[in-house]
Amino acid sequence: METIGTPTLWIAFTSLILALLALDLGVFHRKAHEVKLKEAAGWSLFWIGLAGVFNLAVWNWFGRDKALEFATGYLIEKALSVDNIFVFVVLFASFSVPSAYQHRVLFWGIVGALVMRAIFILVGASLLERFHWVIYIFGGLLLLTGIKLWLTRGDHVAPEKNPIFRLFRRFVPAVEEYHGSKFTVVKDGKRYATPLLLVLAAIEATDLVFAVDSIPAIFAVTRDPFIVYTSNIFAILGLRALYFLLAGLVDRLKYLKYGLAAILVFVGGKMLLADVYKVPVGLSLSVIASILLISGLASWFSGPRSGSGAKRPAAVGAGD
Repeated sequence: METIGTPTLWIAFTSLILALLALDLGVFHRKAHEVKLKEAAGWSLFWIGLAGVFNLAVWNWFGRDKALEFATGYLIEKALSVDNIFVFVVLFASFSVPSAYQHRVLFWGIVGALVMRAIFILVGASLLERFHWVIYIFGGLLLLTGIKLWLTRGDHVAPEKNPIFRLFRRFVPAVEEYHGSKFTVVKDGKRYATPLLLVLAAIEATDLVFAVDSIPAIFAVTRDPFIVYTSNIFAILGLRALYFLLAGLVDRLKYLKYGLAAILVFVGGKMLLADVYKVPVGLSLSVIASILLISGLASWFSGPRSGSGAKRPAAVGAGD
């Protein structure tokens, strides 16, 4: 398997990500503050710009093809991550999470997602390297998921039905009230989970389901674990800012579901036909970008869904 990921690159990239996360939590979001659309847009542009700078470095060091693979993988993951935003909105509303603590939950949820995605990617790359026929399982899974998403009426999300989350709630004792930004609290000499930890568990459990779709989708573009990992990580790093930017606009994205379904069907079909016809990476990037543009414009100009209205979160915070 051709890969550009030398041990030095893996260590350097991981160190960069850890430094960015430390800077994020320890400096910029140390105290609770109101997040306006302008600030959320600024952070979104920052993370997108950082991914663009990294992609330019990939182009300069490893060539055009690797850069196109990164860009396509990043776009796929960015598009599929919008589903996470719908889940965040539902979870925060269901658990009545105070707006001052939402960033803390999202921060640690994304840290957990980074670790989980790394494991999925390494396992997936190893399977594809040793057992080529696994590509047909991945492709079929994406194809069926896309068709199911297209045919499903409504977009109701029920994270509480996730079996992992239900198992967590069954075996982890919890209190009903919030205790600041703490995930656990000690009462009568016994440690309990707060509702904030339950929300975090629900986010992680849901992301596990989403990873089953998104990781195989990127493997449809490239088999290079380093490109798959870095494009995935950059897309996830900007997910929090994207949430605060789009949380109040979810009701205008009514056709995005069909765009995501079309993308899953496209990449699934691409994997199933990989031994017959290899779709050029440039063409894949164009098709995916066009699908997102069309579904996004159709959603915007058609107006919001009747009888709905999402409320934009007002503040974020990371300090205890």
